[in-house]
Amino acid sequence: MDLLNNFDVRDLGNLELLARQVVEGFIIGLHKSPFHGFSVEFAEHRIYNPGEPTKNIDWKVYARTDKMYTKRFEEETNLRCQIVIDGSSSMYFPEVSKNSKNQINKLRFSALAAAALMNLLQKQRDAFGLSIFDESVHIHTRCKSSTSHYRLLLTHLQKLIDNPERNKTTSAAQALHQIADSIHRRSMVMVFSDMFEQSEETEKLFSALQHLKHNKHEVVLFHTVDQSLEIDFEFENRPYLFIDMESGEQVRLQSNQVKDYYKEQVTKFKEELRLKCLQYKIDFVEADINKGFRNILQSYLVKRSKMGA
Repeated sequence: MDLLNNFDVRDLGNLELLARQVVEGFIIGLHKSPFHGFSVEFAEHRIYNPGEPTKNIDWKVYARTDKMYTKRFEEETNLRCQIVIDGSSSMYFPEVSKNSKNQINKLRFSALAAAALMNLLQKQRDAFGLSIFDESVHIHTRCKSSTSHYRLLLTHLQKLIDNPERNKTTSAAQALHQIADSIHRRSMVMVFSDMFEQSEETEKLFSALQHLKHNKHEVVLFHTVDQSLEIDFEFENRPYLFIDMESGEQVRLQSNQVKDYYKEQVTKFKEELRLKCLQYKIDFVEADINKGFRNILQSYLVKRSKMGA
C-alpha cells in the first residue's frame, strides 16, 4: 500500500502508525532515486563510508534499498515549524460515514499530512507546533521536538477526525492574523486550508497571509481541495441536493446547469490566490486530497534547505 500516492486507509484510528508509514515510504523513495532537481541530506542518515564502524548502519534501509546509510546523531537545529489547520466544516468534504465510499476528506488528509510532517520534523531534530482554527483559534501550541509533545498533538488531530461538525463556519483571515501575532520567533508556517471564504472576505484573507510573511516567517500554503469535485465539478449530469456544510443552506439543481459558471468562478479565485501568494513570496502548493503526500513532505524539505537549517 503506497500511502504517498494512493489513499486506501479504512481506519484513521492510529495516526502515529500511519504517519510513520508515510514518512518511511517517502525516505526510502528518496534513497532509491535522485531527488528531482535538488539535493538534501537528512539529519537522520548519511551515506556509509567504507572503513567506518558498522554499528550505526541502518540495516532496515539497506534491506530495502541495497545501499548503506548510517544513522546520524546531531544536535538539535533551530528550525521551528508551526502547522496550521483549518478545522471549519467545509474541510469535512467529501462527507465520510461508515457507509460512505469515501474514506478521505480534506480534514482527514490535512490531519495525516500534519502527522507525517511532525514525524519528519522530529527526525530532522526540528521543533514543531500546531494551530487549529475555524471561527477562532482553538488550539495553538508552542514549538517543541519531544516525543511526548508529538503525541499530544496527535491527540488534537485525532479529535478533529473523530468529531466532525456541520455548520461550523470559518474566519480564516481573523485566525491567521491571531496566529501571526502569536509566533514570536522566525518560523516555517505551513497552512492547510481550502481558503473558501465569503467573497467579501477575500481581501481580508490576503491581508492575513501578508501579515504572516511580514513577520519574517517562511510560509507555505497547502491549498487543500478535492480537485475532481471542488475545482473540476465532475458530477454526473443528474439532479443533486447541494448542501453548504458551513451554513446548512441547500440548493437542488442539475449539475450541468451550473458547471461552466462554477468552474469559471472557482478557477478565477484560485488564480487570484496563487498570484497573491507569488506577490507575497508565499509558497502556494496544490494539495489534491486524492494525490497523496509526497509533494507535502518535499515542500517542507525544499523550504528547510532554503532556510539554511
